[in-house]
Parts: sequence; C-alpha cells; structure tokens
Amino acid sequence: MSIPELFERAARLAHEYRARVGSIPVAPRASMAALRASLGGALTEAGSSEGDTLDLLARAAEPGLLNTVSPRFFGFVIGASAPMGVAADFLTSAWGQNAGLYATSPALAVAEETAARWVLELLGLPPTSSVGFVTGCQMANFTALASARHALLHAAGWDVEEHGLFGAPPVHVVISEEAHVTIPRALRLLGMGQGRVIRVPSDAQGRMRADALEQTLGGLQGPTLVCAQAGNVNTGAVDDLDRIASLCAGRAWLHVDGAFGLWAAASPRLSHLVHGVARADSWATDAHKWLNAPYDSGLVIVKHPAAHKAAMTTDAAYLVKERLSGPGAVSGGTGHEGDSAPPRDAVDWVPEFSRRARGFAVWAQLRTLGRTGVASLVDRCCALASRMAQGLAREAGAEILNDVVLNQVLARFTPASGGDTDAFTREVIARTQREGTCWLGGSVWKGKAVMRVSVSGHATTEEDIDRSVRAIASCAKA
Repeated sequence: MSIPELFERAARLAHEYRARVGSIPVAPRASMAALRASLGGALTEAGSSEGDTLDLLARAAEPGLLNTVSPRFFGFVIGASAPMGVAADFLTSAWGQNAGLYATSPALAVAEETAARWVLELLGLPPTSSVGFVTGCQMANFTALASARHALLHAAGWDVEEHGLFGAPPVHVVISEEAHVTIPRALRLLGMGQGRVIRVPSDAQGRMRADALEQTLGGLQGPTLVCAQAGNVNTGAVDDLDRIASLCAGRAWLHVDGAFGLWAAASPRLSHLVHGVARADSWATDAHKWLNAPYDSGLVIVKHPAAHKAAMTTDAAYLVKERLSGPGAVSGGTGHEGDSAPPRDAVDWVPEFSRRARGFAVWAQLRTLGRTGVASLVDRCCALASRMAQGLAREAGAEILNDVVLNQVLARFTPASGGDTDAFTREVIARTQREGTCWLGGSVWKGKAVMRVSVSGHATTEEDIDRSVRAIASCAKA
C-alpha cells in the first residue's frame, strides 16, 4: 500500500467514526476478554500489510472506546477533540517533529511562541510570563511548583537544582482541603512531600476560606507556597483569588490550579469569577479540556521566567541550542518582544526533553476560534450545564447540590420508596452508563455519593442535554 493510500484510508476511517459518534452508545461495548481476543495474541513472524493492520485496529478498538467525542459525554471534564485540532494533529504526526529544541523544529517553536502569546492575551495574564506546553495539568502543576521551589529557596540563599533538598530551608506549602489530587502528587514528585502540607478548610461550595488562609499565614515564617484553585473539580467553584492574592503579596508564592476554570477569564460574561487571577505567580491549565484540543495538551504559565527556566533548563555540548545574548539573559518565549526575541527552545520550559509537537494543535484551535469563539465555547458549556441542572431538578427525587457557576453539576437521587440514597445514586449512575444515551461519572461530595456532570464538549446542544435528562430520569424511575 502506498503512503497516500494508507493516509487516505486512515483519514476515511477517522471520518467514518466521527460521523457515527452521535448515534452509537457512549459507553464501551466490548468486555476486557473480547478486547484481549481481538487486539491480543502472539506477535506474528512475518507481520501483516499496512491496510490489514489499520482496518483491524479500527474494527477491534472501536467497541472498547469510551466515546469521549460524543455530544452527550459528560465525564471527567474531558474535551471533545474538535475537528480542527484533530486535523492539525494529523499533520503533527505526519511531520514527526521533536519539539525539544528550536533546531529540531523551528516552525513548532514559532507556533508555540505565538500560541503562548494568544493564551496570555485571552486569559488576561502578564504578557511577559513564560509558557510551557506539557501533557496536562499534572505536569503543569509540577512545573509551576518546581519554579516556585526554585524561587523561594533561591531567595533563602539555597540552590535547590545544585544541592537538592538535603539541608535546604523548609518550605511551607499551604493548600485547600479541596485541592485537586495533582497538587499533592506534584509535591511528592518534587521531593517536598504530600504529608507536610497545611490544608485550609473550604466553604460549602469547595472554595478555600480566605479567612482561614489569613490565620494560617499569620503563623508561618520562612519560604511559603500557597496553591489556590480556579474551578473545583466537583462543583466548579472558584476561590476568592483577589483576596487570596492580597494575603500572599510579599509573603508567599501563589499558584493557581485552573485546569478548566482558568478559561473563564476568556469570557467577558464569566471573567468576574476569576477576578484577581493575574496577581498570582504561576498558573496551570489544560488545552484538552475547554479548548477541545486533542489529548494530550496542558499549559504551565509562570510570571517569573527566570525562575521557570532555572527549574527546567538543561544543557549539553551536543545540543544545538539557541544561545541568548548577554549573561543570564532570559526570555519567556512568548514573542512579545517582536522579531528581536531570541528563538525558543522548549526544553527550557518543560520537564520533557523529546516530546510531541502538541503546540501545533493548540495554535490551530486558537487560530480557528479566535477570541469570540473561545468565549462562546466557554459560555455555551456553562449555559448547557445550567440547563442540565434545571432539567434534573424538575425530576422527582433528584437534588442539585452545587451552585452551577461553570460547567459542573452535582446531582443526587433519593429512592421513592425510601432506602439508601448513596447506593441508589450510584445505581442511577451505573444504569445511565449502561443505557448508553449519555455517559457521566460519580464522585463523593461532603461525604455523599453524587452524580458528576461535566459539560465540556464543543458539539453538545440543548437537545443533547434534554435527551440526556430524559435518559437519566428514566434510569432513576426504572
């Protein structure tokens, strides 16, 4: 099979799948045993033709796919991989670029430089901030906290990159009791330990209590790191970032984990929710959530490029790196300096060395949507989440537990005949997943089992919401 024929067949199979996503069940249909039978087996001696392999992959994998690009997929805050981003991702794979250095892909370096500048403009963050394109918010949080660790210990007279943490001054880490699990995990990976953190209580919606933070900070001396949140993973609630920034000013590095909620800044209607966010020192967010870029695609942003670069950069004689003019020169690599800006070596801003050129898809999504398109996407998802909450609230036995401020809905179901509400809620979730009209997950909120709905896909419509509400209600009544 020729290369054009192979690529055309792959494109046809991709198109055929996308054409069906609205009509096929959202949940996987194949058992583990069936998938192992169709995708497993011994490695053959002679191999098979490209066409046969591609057809087998498409045929055997599809029944085991979670249909995350369905307009009725509401699980895990997963974006729906918009067609433009997927098309750009096709080209990215075909080009086979290694994104680590400017020398290995000048086009990617400039695309990421441009996309970084656009993101900073959209989110209203300082234009001189540095940006790294990572796999997702786990590595974005890791990179931001590594930058914070460097800056805090450097100010205390300690070079952590050179000497490690043995003998270093202790760093106080303050997080909300509702912090996402990627924050403690990043602290583990950084050698700072998740058991040493100071957890601040949250309010009924999961927002960090600023009064409790103030009291906590008043009792701390020395290097301090505070992690706030834009978009609670259950409720969507946003911490009082402006007040938290005031409390941290001059006494702590403030990091904001905004995997999806940070994109509220791109919406004139919703930006008030993240008022003060630009006062933080670092931010983490995902492009594969609300921007609907293909997986994987996360962004780390740091207000202090020197700290960011010091925490991440590496060098070797064999690397063809673009040397900056002047001793210690640092650029955020966002192109705000114009044509005089030095070329961007991505390895200076992210943990990965060799990596996928994921910035092309982010560039394509932003170029296609524009400022109003991104705002419209965010606004539409939030409006649809409100519609979902209103529809479910009209059903007997259903209760909405959160204020729907963004795209998250928490529902709970009480059996008509009485009984265990936690067990019944979990059963409604399981029935809904099996029924196949839509897919959503479960969680635990304030000790109660809940149905968790996340509206994040670009293709979801009001009819998809209404159809899903009817399916959930039917499963609750069955």
